[in-house]
Formats: sequence, structure tokens, C-alpha cells
Amino acid sequence: MLDVVTIGDGMITMNPKTKGPLMFSHEFERKVGGAELNLAIGCARLGLKTGWVSRLGQDSFGQYILNYMRGEGVDVSKTELLKAYNTPLNFKEIMENGSGSTFYYRFPSPTEDIQPEDMGEDYIKQARIFYISGVFLSLAPKNIEIIKNGIKQAKNNGVLVALDPNIRLKLWGEDDVRETLLAILPDVDIVMSGKEEADILFGEQSDEEHIRSFYSYGCSYIAVKKGEDGTVGCSIAEDVTYVAAESVKVVDTVGAGDGFDAGFLYSILQGWPLEHSLRFANTVGAMVVGVSGDNEGLPHLENVKAAMGEVKHIDR
Repeated sequence: MLDVVTIGDGMITMNPKTKGPLMFSHEFERKVGGAELNLAIGCARLGLKTGWVSRLGQDSFGQYILNYMRGEGVDVSKTELLKAYNTPLNFKEIMENGSGSTFYYRFPSPTEDIQPEDMGEDYIKQARIFYISGVFLSLAPKNIEIIKNGIKQAKNNGVLVALDPNIRLKLWGEDDVRETLLAILPDVDIVMSGKEEADILFGEQSDEEHIRSFYSYGCSYIAVKKGEDGTVGCSIAEDVTYVAAESVKVVDTVGAGDGFDAGFLYSILQGWPLEHSLRFANTVGAMVVGVSGDNEGLPHLENVKAAMGEVKHIDR
């Protein structure tokens, strides 16, 4: 049995050793990244049994990512290395305040080989949550059918569907975003959206209005992430709840949203009250931004509890 299953690409991320504009960065460290990949690692470090469906190039980078995921305890039985593709790359630009940009070299993507039938019932029915990110949806038009097939299998087997819109406007336009994501929202049980992404989907409006908009599509658990302004959430059992952001030194913002998602999914599977779930997820996201790299800062469960003052601090 698995707790969470997700699908998406994996990439080699080149992190600059110095901060500032990319054109002046001369040395880089090889790391691993990808939105769904980060989510899978985040869930695994919290103790959830996690599966990741993907395709990588049959090259040294692809083998490195596959080994990395295995080492994190993620099930990769549905991930393959392909001779016909190179493993995608990206280069990060990190500014002094921790903000930055990512420059992608991902096409042709090995995930082009994934077909709708690869999201088969036998795999998804093992899980408790099927997690979707808008990144995979944006990579190729046929990915929409792959996700729809996965959603169908999840619904047929009582598996919760979770969505992070994770909108990358470098990959698709706002009209395509709205058409695609709003079409699948009626089948989404858990939505975790950034405030800016909710603005794209529904237009600029208040936090409460965004909550009502998601709720009108039938979502049972809703979280709207607002960065340093905290998080607002709602569930079918609890009213709108605000939780302040954790106060931390920001080193690298990449992966913070994925960390929040992992924390929120973990909390839902534990059956925790909404306020505690949002605070737990906020803490995970805050721990991510304090470390350079896409997933290096994703914490283990005992470290999150220590950061929340629930157990003594543990060095790991």
C-alpha cells in the first residue's frame, strides 16, 4: 500500500555557488529538482509511503535521479530510463534576498513517453491520495488526458485527489490554465493554491472569496498560500482559518510550496484539526526556504515536531 502517488518530471538542477544575476555565476552544484519529485521526497521524509511515476533519460543524470529517489525511500517501480531522451536540466538564479528565477532546458522531455494507460488502476488504487501539479499538466497537451485517466482511477477506488495549480506561465497561457484546471476542479478533494494562482483562476478577490470559489467546485480541503503573509484554509468540517507565516531567514524560496503541500497532505492523513494542519504545513515550508536547493531543506517528521516545540530538538 502507498499513501501518496504522484506523476511528473525529474530534472538536474544546477545551483549557483554565489548569489546574484545568472550571467555572473561561474560555478554550480549539481542537485535534483522537479515539483512533483519534491513533493514525493517531502512526503517520504515525513514518513508517508510515496510513489513517483516518471520518465528520465538513460544517461548518468537520469541514473543519478533514480538512485536519489530510491535513497529517499520513494517507490520508483513506475519510473523508467529511456535511451531516446536526455534528462532535463535547469539553472537557478538566486538573489541576495533568497528570491530568484529558474531557466529550463527540459524539451524534448522524457515524460513525453508516458501514456494515459500508464496511470493504471492497479497502481493508483494502492494509494490514499493521488497528487497532481499543474507543472506536469502544462508540459504537453496529452498530459491532460493522462491526468484525467488517473483521476478516473482514483475516483473509482475511493482515492482522494489533491491539486496544486503550480502555474508556470512560461509553459502555458492564462486561458489554457483556466480551461484545464477549472475542468478538473470538480474532481479535486484537496486544493493547495498560491494566492497569485487563485487570482489567475478566479480573478483578483479576497481570501474568503477565493475559498468560496474553490468550495463551489466541491473541494473538501482548501489552502491558499500567501508566503510571508501566512496561509488561509477551510474544510468541509471547519470554517475559514488564518495561520501566520513562520519567521525565518530566507535562503532559497524554491520548493517551499512543495514542502507546504507535503505537510498539508500528511496532516490530512493524520486527521488533524485544520488550524494544526495549516501550522504544520507552514512550518515545513518555512524549513525549506532556510536551505539552498529544491528539496535539501525538506524536513523529517521529528525535525518538524521539534521546530513546533512538540519534542526536543533533534540533529539530523
